[in-house]
Amino acid sequence: MPDRRNPTACLLIIGNEVLSGRTQDANIKVIATRLGEIGIPLREVRVIPDVAETIIATVNEVRAKFDHVLTTGGIGPTHDDITSECIAAAFGVPWEKHPDAWARMERHYQPGEFNAARQRMATMPRGAELIGNPVSIAPGFTIGNVHVMAGVPRIMQGMLDWLAPRLAGGPPIISRAVHAVGLPEGRIAEGLAAIQARHPGLDLGSYPYYRPAGNGVAIIAKGNDPAEAEAAIAEVSALMAALAATPIQGEPPM
Repeated sequence: MPDRRNPTACLLIIGNEVLSGRTQDANIKVIATRLGEIGIPLREVRVIPDVAETIIATVNEVRAKFDHVLTTGGIGPTHDDITSECIAAAFGVPWEKHPDAWARMERHYQPGEFNAARQRMATMPRGAELIGNPVSIAPGFTIGNVHVMAGVPRIMQGMLDWLAPRLAGGPPIISRAVHAVGLPEGRIAEGLAAIQARHPGLDLGSYPYYRPAGNGVAIIAKGNDPAEAEAAIAEVSALMAALAATPIQGEPPM
């Protein structure tokens, strides 16, 4: 029998600007979707400040718990961009000039422009492997099972596109959905719990929605086995019909 276990992932969003409300994170959906496509479910997301002790402790906690840890934010050129040096401290290795990153960035800038601030972006934990950055040259990096990327969405997406094919994944996570207008979540809850019990290999989620055209509930089945997901959604559809609601395949329109 092949090993169908899915590796797991955690995302650390690092930045005071997210916690203060000044910046709204736009990366979670992109990362979760892409990881699901390669069979690495995102199991946890944490938002933490630009505080060295917090970054170091959190990285060490989650890298022991998850197969992959992805971080976003804090690898720019300014004084509050401390993610890279904190990752070095978490792994107990020197934070030093990375020869390849240094060479790439030195070639990229005009003479005299590769200043001390920009040199911080080419300074990494010893032993780090670079994550390509097709957008703005300064690379991210991987050390152990921790993958460090930029927080700016366009740059992060470029890095993720480079990184994802190189990650050890598992069977892709697929989803099937059905929804019904006018069906309160509370009416379907008991029957839904019974369906979930019959399909322990799936995550069966219930999501109420509120639209000008009518309120209702959407049920989404996620897992590795398309046939099982379709069977569960068929059972949910039958349950909706038994409750005098009309099941509509797919998620509700926005």
